Amino acid sequence: MYDAGPTGCGELIMNLFIKMKKMDKDQVIEVKSYDPGAREDIPAWCRLQGHTLLKRLDQGKNSVYYIRKNK
Repeated sequence: MYDAGPTGCGELIMNLFIKMKKMDKDQVIEVKSYDPGAREDIPAWCRLQGHTLLKRLDQGKNSVYYIRKNK
């Protein structure tokens, strides 16, 4: 699990990129973010990187994302 906390999307995406680079294909990461901009940025980043956003759960101002690494 990666708890990004209130990290802004630029830093969040960079940290997510680094974490996923260390993962094996088909592994799933859970990402928790308090940044409302992540609701648009994470799905867009997944599309651009070729990963699958399996699910997004909104919990008030917080969101949890489940992303499968595809390559």
